[in-house]
Amino acid sequence: METDVTKTPVEELTAFEVAARDLVGLALRSVDRVDVSLPQFRLLAVLAQRGRSTSTECAKALGVVGSTVTRLADRLHAAGYLVRGADPSNRSVVTLELTAPGRKLVRQVTAYRRRELARVLDEIDPAERAACAAVLLTMHERFTGGDAEGRRSMPF
Repeated sequence: METDVTKTPVEELTAFEVAARDLVGLALRSVDRVDVSLPQFRLLAVLAQRGRSTSTECAKALGVVGSTVTRLADRLHAAGYLVRGADPSNRSVVTLELTAPGRKLVRQVTAYRRRELARVLDEIDPAERAACAAVLLTMHERFTGGDAEGRRSMPF
């Protein structure tokens, strides 16, 4: 039998679980409208945020192994959303960079997400909304260990 060691009441945990499910649903709906999967979009978002990056840097930012990035990049390259390159000082290092269609796709998905979020958030009292945003930022810091790089590199 598992012992409940949390200080957080079940009702509060449930509220956060529901909110997480709602946000994941929004993320999934946003990519359903385009021809990439959520993991593929996350790679595109990393590249949109960081610019040209090595596949190793992308894997670290996504919290996955290098072979996962290779498979994602294969599909995105074939679709014309990113290009592969090489580091002139080390030809074994593969670089990835968004193409114009890749940048456009990231803008489209992001705009959809923001419209949907704004539609819901605009109906919430501004003080409640600000308090919620502060809590979400604190949660994000706890999930990423307060690491500035972690905050910068966690695309969804």
